[in-house]
Amino acid sequence: MPVTYASYLKLDQLLDLQEPKSSPAEHDELLFIVIHQTYELWFKQLLHELDKVARDFAGNDLFGAIATFKRVRTIMKTLVGQLDILETMTPLSFASFRNRLDTASGFQSYQFREVEFFLGYKRPNVTAPIPDGEAGKARAIGRLGQPSLVDGFYRFLAHRGVVVPESLLAKPITEPTESSEALQEELLRIYRTSPELVILFELMLDFDEGMQEWRYRHVKLVERTIGAKQGTGGSAGVEFLKTSLFKPLFPDLWVVRHRM
Repeated sequence: MPVTYASYLKLDQLLDLQEPKSSPAEHDELLFIVIHQTYELWFKQLLHELDKVARDFAGNDLFGAIATFKRVRTIMKTLVGQLDILETMTPLSFASFRNRLDTASGFQSYQFREVEFFLGYKRPNVTAPIPDGEAGKARAIGRLGQPSLVDGFYRFLAHRGVVVPESLLAKPITEPTESSEALQEELLRIYRTSPELVILFELMLDFDEGMQEWRYRHVKLVERTIGAKQGTGGSAGVEFLKTSLFKPLFPDLWVVRHRM
């Protein structure tokens, strides 16, 4: 049988995956499901692309990393844009099917935790909401024990002659990214002497800014939809989400701005 558009994309199976729990189905529940399933597909793609950046760094492939960061930056813009669609759902619309979600919560997204951990934002406690029986929990925990993209970035810089502090190169891979004044001195020098690396740095900042924008927009969406209520599945809701606001992925690239 020849490959067709529908068979290649497994379209029949894909379109059968949206199963509203409300009966009769509330109109906005389909939107809620489609948006979140789409997010998970984009998280899958983000991990795929970021794994490639890690390989680019390991192989000293500057231009490969630049090309891929252009892509992940654009994916982040799409993730932010999807919130515009979700914000068309009113609090009453969400309330009409919210109780059908039972224990389900976005805090259980193991792929998003994988993204965070791989980007150096490592917090073992945030895997707790993921049910123990889900295979994705092991995947998320596994990312905690792997070098982050930032760890690979340090080694990439060192390979290109940047003096990276030994404390960063020897940092335990389970620890989150922290800023380094010594590295900032080197980054300032690179900004003045290596324009090809500056292109990469600015794309990394674009992506970082996009992630921060997504977090802020997500917090405001939740606040707009449920206010200060407890989140779905008993999660902490808005107040917990606010704790991650404005935490840069690449802090040293931000800190050096005021010295240029």
